[in-house]
Amino acid sequence: MKKIIVAGLGPGSREDMTEAVAKALAEADVVVGYKFYFQFVEPWLKPGAECVDTGMKRERDRAEQAFQLAEEGRIVVVISSGDAGIYGMAPLVWEMKQKRGSNVEVVVLPGISAFQKAASLLGAPIGHDLCLISLSDLMTPWEVIERRIRAAAVGDFVTAVYNPRSHGRYWQLHRLREVFLAEGRSENTPVGLVRQAGREDQTVQVTTLGSLRVEEVDMFTVLIIGNSQSYVEDGRMITPRGYFANETEDQDRLKPGQQIMMESFRTIRSELRRHDYPTDHLWALLHAIHTTADFEMENILYTDPDAVAILYNKVKAGELRTIVTDVTMAASGIRKGALQRLGIEVKCYLSDPRVADMAVQQGITRTQAGIRLAVAEHPDALYVFGNAPTALMELCDLMRKGAAHPAGIVAAPVGFVHVKESKYMVKTFTDVPKIIVEGRKGGSNVAATLCNAILCFDDAEALRPGRDL
Repeated sequence: MKKIIVAGLGPGSREDMTEAVAKALAEADVVVGYKFYFQFVEPWLKPGAECVDTGMKRERDRAEQAFQLAEEGRIVVVISSGDAGIYGMAPLVWEMKQKRGSNVEVVVLPGISAFQKAASLLGAPIGHDLCLISLSDLMTPWEVIERRIRAAAVGDFVTAVYNPRSHGRYWQLHRLREVFLAEGRSENTPVGLVRQAGREDQTVQVTTLGSLRVEEVDMFTVLIIGNSQSYVEDGRMITPRGYFANETEDQDRLKPGQQIMMESFRTIRSELRRHDYPTDHLWALLHAIHTTADFEMENILYTDPDAVAILYNKVKAGELRTIVTDVTMAASGIRKGALQRLGIEVKCYLSDPRVADMAVQQGITRTQAGIRLAVAEHPDALYVFGNAPTALMELCDLMRKGAAHPAGIVAAPVGFVHVKESKYMVKTFTDVPKIIVEGRKGGSNVAATLCNAILCFDDAEALRPGRDL
């Protein structure tokens, strides 16, 4: 009988080997594999069965020898750890059969894979969509591996990582973590590490993506990185399937609009030229591009260091209670749900009866007059400009004179006259946190969305925009 059985041994313990594999081993005339794994099969072999070792990294030789022995009429079992079809010998044996034009029958017997054993030890981390990625670039170019890593991160897959690190492969896991974080996976994402799963020196550890100590990982370790829904409970890592989703409170459920916005943000992030922006700048940038569909924002959006975080913290601390906009359209775009949630008032003086008289009497624009009134009543507000450069220039003049002390400034006036100059002016006030759309572009919608970015900055790490839709 010309036959090759490709058998997955499981992770290494006897109880994790399937009955079908044990039966095949008992019938084998020859077992072909790497000698390290012979210790796991010897108890099942019949007297006189031969074990043939081809050495490490000699998989093609192993497959050829298996066919030579099988073509002599011997029952050959080719062994792989875990499942023979997952980074194992099964694909190579089928390819070799085709290449040789062999009439040898090939049978593949599945085994419990390393990632399955690791998952069972960690709890239930693979309860939803998942993927497997090997970081070995011996036969796959790194560029291909990194594209797959990025796809897993963008797709929010639970991800099992094989061959994470070795003496010569020391940087790839660092890069994987960098890509996952750059694509929006939170630093608090649970990560399970299982070393020597199912064997005597097995170790199990649960950490987070941000706290992962890459240097402690080796080639005997399988990592499982959770998705955005994964959590840790009593030391166990769990990824829910969603059976209890309808029982959660309303504020914990994602509305359809928020789901769409989250997917849009992930798409935008994947298409940015740079992937190393600080979270606070990135959050404002994603909002700006989402509103305009204009990737030039990547070139023209300026934020002072930590400006978004500083302004959000002022809101949380109760130090910032008023937002003043230059025009009503900018005010209308700031989310009412966020304003109510945080106790913020938005004011626009453009329709104030005093504005028209002041503008005529003093020979200024109505938006300038509105800013003068606003500064008199709210000198420490967050000032937001989405239309009028003259209003922004007025605020700069009042700041220079010491009459205005804004908590922050969103500068996005749009147009062709004095627009660039107004932005140059405001940029000189280095002690005020600023977000500026440089050049001629801007608009009330952009100014409003930048305000929204500030008000929901606590959702930035998890990349969960749209809470207040």
